[in-house]
Amino acid sequence: MRPVKGSYGGFTLIEILVIVVVMGIIAGIAIPRMTRAPEATPESAVAAELASMRSAIGQYQSEHNGSCPSSASGETFVNQLTQYTDAAGQARPARDAGHALGPYLKGIPTLPVGTNKGLSTVTTTGPAGAGNFGWYYDGTTVWANDPASDVDIRTTPYNSY
Repeated sequence: MRPVKGSYGGFTLIEILVIVVVMGIIAGIAIPRMTRAPEATPESAVAAELASMRSAIGQYQSEHNGSCPSSASGETFVNQLTQYTDAAGQARPARDAGHALGPYLKGIPTLPVGTNKGLSTVTTTGPAGAGNFGWYYDGTTVWANDPASDVDIRTTPYNSY
């Protein structure tokens, strides 16, 4: 069939303007959300590492009749979570008949943010934020061991996560 004389197979100016306006609205919504993502990544990493270690502490407690890992030293805490333990919490690197519980973590993660970024050491003396350590264990839970001056994008100190 022949096209009707005077009709063209294109878009009108109004249709093109509507499409451009809709694309502008979508970009106005999407671009700010995408640009905030890299800023929130370190906060997500800290939260994930803390959740993992706190979960390991919970598993240790459930297998040791409600007792938390020792806060005698950071090294003792690390050994109790990364090695095999007996019912009293004595740690050994190899599994044997008396040391069949754990390990709860493969290793202590490195702190992903702040002044102490990159450190995986644990301190039990403190308060949190004291010293050059990656993590602080207070006898019941673990915290990011950064000074209170190290804050996230919402100005929340990392050592309060």
